[in-house]
Amino acid sequence: MTTTNEYTASTKTGRLANFVDTRVGASTIVKEFGRKVFPDHWSFMFGEVALYTFVLLLLSGTFLTFFFDPSMTHITYEGSYVPLKGIGMSAAMASTLDISFDVRGGMFMRQVHHWSALLFVASLSVHMLRVFFTGAFRRPRELNWVVGGVLLIMGLAAGFTGYSLPDDLLSGNGLRIIDGVMKALPVVGTYLSMFFFGGEFPGVHVIPRLYSLHIMIVPAVIILLLVVHLFMVVTHKHTQYPGPGRTNDNVVGFPVGPVYAAKAGGFFFIVFGIVAFISGIFQINPIWNYGPYDPSPVSAGTQPDWYIGFVDGALRLMPGVLGDFSFVWNIPFPWGDNSLVLSVLLPALVPAGALFAVMFAWPWIERWVTKDNREHHLLDRPRNAPFRTAMGAAGVVFYCVMWAAASSDLIATHFHVALNDVTYWLRVLFFVGPLVAFWLTRRICLSLQRKDREIVLHGREAGIIQMSPEGGFSEKHEEVDVYKRYVLTNFNDNQYIPAQPDAAGHISRKEKRRAKISKFFFEDRVAPVTPSELEAAKAAHGHHEVEGEKQDSIEK
Repeated sequence: MTTTNEYTASTKTGRLANFVDTRVGASTIVKEFGRKVFPDHWSFMFGEVALYTFVLLLLSGTFLTFFFDPSMTHITYEGSYVPLKGIGMSAAMASTLDISFDVRGGMFMRQVHHWSALLFVASLSVHMLRVFFTGAFRRPRELNWVVGGVLLIMGLAAGFTGYSLPDDLLSGNGLRIIDGVMKALPVVGTYLSMFFFGGEFPGVHVIPRLYSLHIMIVPAVIILLLVVHLFMVVTHKHTQYPGPGRTNDNVVGFPVGPVYAAKAGGFFFIVFGIVAFISGIFQINPIWNYGPYDPSPVSAGTQPDWYIGFVDGALRLMPGVLGDFSFVWNIPFPWGDNSLVLSVLLPALVPAGALFAVMFAWPWIERWVTKDNREHHLLDRPRNAPFRTAMGAAGVVFYCVMWAAASSDLIATHFHVALNDVTYWLRVLFFVGPLVAFWLTRRICLSLQRKDREIVLHGREAGIIQMSPEGGFSEKHEEVDVYKRYVLTNFNDNQYIPAQPDAAGHISRKEKRRAKISKFFFEDRVAPVTPSELEAAKAAHGHHEVEGEKQDSIEK
């Protein structure tokens, strides 16, 4: 692949013109950054939203550090919020209340920080989903996909460490769950908990330690990952959607300077304005309603922020026993028995671990199954990769069921149903939901592909009814233009690849497994329209569609 960047201006009629070829060598990539070209598509903005909300997090967080006291020293609150006056609490909780009620603009900055955190993880998640569904993770961007996954994990870590800092009842219960997960580990669990909390839960050092993680270590890692991510984007070029004039060897879009930079700058202020509006209008995390943390009560109707809620939901779905089978195992050691509490460890670690493991490994799984080692700079339409899209939908449903389970008590109270019934149904959906989502999404994608074939071969419905001389009625179809036809027909047609023998003529077990998975991936497929099929359809006036097996493609 060359390092050619192409700036293409598109006229109102859709014609492509004015290709400007700028060759940029790898050694001059920083010097020539202003001449780099980026494609223009609305779905690419989610990555920008993540970047801009992270900038807002840094700015608002810097303001908050001037007033927040990360100490668990017990004091008596004497601030402006009258309902809590005279109540004992930690200095962290008291300083958070002071920020909210006594510092000018403090409440607004707290809410900007919290809403920015929610939008940062949300936009990062949607950006990752866009990359997955369009196949932007394929070679040479596999490592960048891994960097994005680690960024997502760091975003979760930043959210959790910041969410726990006020030391209110809600965040304290979240830390209590972490304490339970640690203590569920045999032998080392108690020692880990004592070290993390600075003594028996809730300890005296957990807030200062979380504060150090939240304002120094986690942001530093996120900034490093962002730099690596953006460097890889510049080095590998930005992906683009297929279309006339767009190939694996060019980029059609706008140069960074001055066009893209100006648009990006304006978009930052739009994001900032929206976050400021939400923060000024909609209340979030009212810690004064929860009160200071006390280990004795557990409040009902509470759940963590949405991006951490799936872990809480998995814990709620896990039963303690199944019939006579207990998930608590007592393991004998020379010094006595230690308990392995699988009813806590399994839901806390396995679902999230499985989700991220499949996500990280997927680029190499897909490459292995398809035997496709080519570089890909053109994106797929999700419908043209039915198996991948179906797997993504199954993963989303898997996550959302756990997310919903974190609010099982609120679902029960708001809809006036039994909590046990809600739990039972969510347990069924935990296993059945991803399977149904996979099957349904795959069938929808295949149906959309067949619809695309019909549009290419027969044209689109014009909404005009014609009457034949014999008195019959039919709808008029209009042939799609060459640009639309290009998008509908120019895509990778992945097929089932049988097991291939090696140089010695033997077929290994690994290759047989790959062939079985390939068959599962691509046995159901719809081939793109070929030139011969298009000519046959034109000759027959679009009345005979044949699903051919020839793999030649329609050129623009």
